[in-house]
Amino acid sequence: MDTIRRTDYFSLEVPNKVGEGARLLGALRDAGVNLTAFTAFPSGRRAQIDFIPDDSAAFKAAARKLGIKVSPRKTVFIVQSDDRPGAIADLCEKIADAGINMIAMNAAAAGNGRYAGMFWVEPGDVRKAAKVLGAA
Repeated sequence: MDTIRRTDYFSLEVPNKVGEGARLLGALRDAGVNLTAFTAFPSGRRAQIDFIPDDSAAFKAAARKLGIKVSPRKTVFIVQSDDRPGAIADLCEKIADAGINMIAMNAAAAGNGRYAGMFWVEPGDVRKAAKVLGAA
């Protein structure tokens, strides 16, 4: 059974150099912040980092205390389900059939017959996507 929920994420850009991600993740770890997910990728000569915290309020408080300047709150969808052939295709087709452009997605097998992923839609399509998918 698919569990799909929308949740907060926060992003920032950092220099694309060795150790930047480790530095930020270590500081958040030391502050007791638990992340549901994390993704980072190059953006020109910089890197964009997206933090998907388990507790947004705790994350924002820790980021503020650590001097980490993150974006305002944005929305990402997290999906967790039984792994099966076409699981991601089915999800993408639902979004596409509703006329919604999925702007990015990451997914992977999670072991024990499960998979997890996260995907983004334009801010103006968040409510529509949530309704189409029955997301919390």
